[in-house]
Amino acid sequence: LQECILSGIMSVNGKKVLHMDRNSYYGGESASITPLEDLYKRFNLPGAPPESMGRGRDWNVDLIPKFLMANGQLVKMLLYTEVTRYLDFKVIEGSFVYKGGKIYKVPSTEAEALASSLMGLFEKRRFRKFLVYVANFDENDARTFEGVDPKKTTMRDVYKKFDLGQDVIDFTGHALALYRTDDYLDQPCQETINRIKLYSESLARYGKSPYLYPLYGLGELPQGFARLSAIYGGTYMLNKPIEEIVIENGKVVGVKSEGEVARCKQLICDPSYVSDRVSKVGQVIRVICILSHPIKNTNDANSCQIIIPQNQVNRKSDIYVCMISSAHNVAAQGKYIAIASTTVETAEPEKEIKPALDLLEPIEQKFVSISDLFAPTDLGTESQIFISRTYDATTHFETTCDDIKDIYKRMMGSEFDFEEMKRKKNDIYGEEEQQ
Repeated sequence: LQECILSGIMSVNGKKVLHMDRNSYYGGESASITPLEDLYKRFNLPGAPPESMGRGRDWNVDLIPKFLMANGQLVKMLLYTEVTRYLDFKVIEGSFVYKGGKIYKVPSTEAEALASSLMGLFEKRRFRKFLVYVANFDENDARTFEGVDPKKTTMRDVYKKFDLGQDVIDFTGHALALYRTDDYLDQPCQETINRIKLYSESLARYGKSPYLYPLYGLGELPQGFARLSAIYGGTYMLNKPIEEIVIENGKVVGVKSEGEVARCKQLICDPSYVSDRVSKVGQVIRVICILSHPIKNTNDANSCQIIIPQNQVNRKSDIYVCMISSAHNVAAQGKYIAIASTTVETAEPEKEIKPALDLLEPIEQKFVSISDLFAPTDLGTESQIFISRTYDATTHFETTCDDIKDIYKRMMGSEFDFEEMKRKKNDIYGEEEQQ
C-alpha cells in the first residue's frame, strides 16, 4: 500500500513512475486474497474449503487487518487525490474494550458514556471533565492548557490532574489514543491529547465508531492509488520478477527484470526486495478466523473492533481483533472474518494471542501467520533507495501514513503537504473539469 500511494502521489507530482510487482495481485503484503481457495493454498492447508463456506469468489480476505480513522491521514489522502471515487466505505459498527475477562462497548455518545458499566458514577463525571478539556485543547492557544505544558507535562500527570483511575486510564490510552504499550504515560502529553482528539473527531463524523472499512476489502486501496498513478502516466506491471537492483558508485541506477534493465533515479520498495538494507525490529502474529456467528456480547454487530489492553492480560503490548462480514462483500452470506493480531513478546506467540481467540469461539477455520517486522537501515540519502517499513500490529493506518510522509520527505527534501497535492492536480486537470 505505501508503494502504491507513493506511486500515485509521485505521478501527480509529474514524476515518471514505473511500478513493478513480483506478485500477480496488487498490494503485496496488504492485499486481500480471493477466491477462498487461494487463501487455503497460501497457508498450505490441505484440501479445498468445505461446502459450508459458500462460493470461493464471495471471499476477499485481508492479510493485514486495519481500519481507517474517519478523520485520519489516509482518508485525507483518499479525499485529496479523489481516489474515493473508486471506493465505497462502511462505518464499523462498534469499538469494544476488554476488562476483567469481559468486553464492553467503548462509549460513543454522552448517553452511552453515562450508561456504560466501564466506570462508576463519580469516575464518569471526572472522565467527562477530562474529555471536555481534550476537546477544547488547542496547542496554539495557551489559554486552553489549564496549567499543563503540552511539551513537558507527562500524560501520567494529566490523568492525575483529573483524578482518573487505572481502568479509565487503560481504556483511554489504549481504546481512544490507541497506544499499543504504556510507554506513552511518561512522555509529554501533547501527542496523546491529539490522538484522543482524532478519535473523538472521527467518531463525531458518523456516530457509531471512528472507523471506516472499504467494501470488497483493503486490497481495493492499493488498486485505487495504482489507478491514480495510471491517470497521470504511471505504468504498473504485475507478475514482474525482480532479478537485481543495479547500483553504480553506491547509487541506484536501475532495476533488472527478465534480462532488461529499467533505469531510474530513485527507487521505492518494501523490505522484501532489499534484505541487506533492513534490520529486524520485531514480530507480529496474526490469526485470520472464519466464523459462522457474530462475536458474543457485541450486540450482534456485523463489524467491530476489540482492543485487549496489555495490562488486562499481563503483557507489554495490546491485542487487537478486527471483525468484518458478508455485509462488506468480503465473506459468503452469514459468515464473519475476525482477525486477531499482536506484537510477539515470547517464544510462544500462539499462547499470547489466546485471550483474543477465546472471545471468538467457536472458530470454523483459522489461518496463523507470524511475520517479521523490518525497518530500513538505509535512509536512502546516498543510495536513493527508499524502503518502507513492515506493517505493525496497530489496527488503523496512522503509522502507515507517517511512514509514507517520512519517505516522501527523504525523497523530495520537503514536508508532505496535502494542500500542495490538491493544487498540483488542478494544474494538470484545470479547474473546469474538476467541477
